[in-house]
Amino acid sequence: MKLTRRHFMRAALYGTPLAFATNAFCFEPEWIKVRRVRITKSAPTARLVHFTDLHFRGDVAYLQSIVERINSLQPDIVCFTGDIIEDAEWLEPALKVLANIKCPLFGVPGNHDHWSGASFAPIRKCFEKTGGAWLENKQAEVPALGINIVGVDRMPASFPPASARKNIVLVHYPEWADQLGGFRYDLILAGHSHGGQVRLPFYGALIVPFSTGKYEVGLFQTAGGPLYVNPGIGYFYLNVRFNCRPEITVLEV
Repeated sequence: MKLTRRHFMRAALYGTPLAFATNAFCFEPEWIKVRRVRITKSAPTARLVHFTDLHFRGDVAYLQSIVERINSLQPDIVCFTGDIIEDAEWLEPALKVLANIKCPLFGVPGNHDHWSGASFAPIRKCFEKTGGAWLENKQAEVPALGINIVGVDRMPASFPPASARKNIVLVHYPEWADQLGGFRYDLILAGHSHGGQVRLPFYGALIVPFSTGKYEVGLFQTAGGPLYVNPGIGYFYLNVRFNCRPEITVLEV
């Protein structure tokens, strides 16, 4: 059979959507990207790893690969900004894996953590065993790094920045960066948005969850300070990603 230009055009017409769909459903959802972001203009004094929105549903091998990747980056501290699980039944296996993080792990709850009905006591114990903390409208100092970490779990919240410290705020909802009591911080970390999971070139996310606002994904300058919104590890509703790979972020502060 002789191949004509029409055959090639027809193949492209049918093949391109199939290629996009294959990428979005089969490859990108677990194709982890490590992104490096430098926040300070002066010499950095600490390396943070930020990850978020696991939405763990029992895929232990995938979560183990995330923890191994985090450990390979040798951060000073790790920050998590909510949504460990979808349902309470998955909390114990998730924490067994997260307990293998080899540096202090700090985190805040997300809406799915609250909706799951799970007790936060085991999470608190797990994070504290790493040398970190589970912060529900609380703050914790890391004296060796000169860092103060504020975890905002509900509004209103008012945490004046600690003097002579780099102040880092963990929130789940990106929109909360504009509601931090008029204070300015060195860095705000958020999740929740998933970057929309599906992002069209020159357009952006097709849809984002509530309390995302204009902060879909990436680095923004806000009244409260620099905000970094991580697109997350897991998924909500559909396990699909396009032009929005799951991410582990390395931040130098």
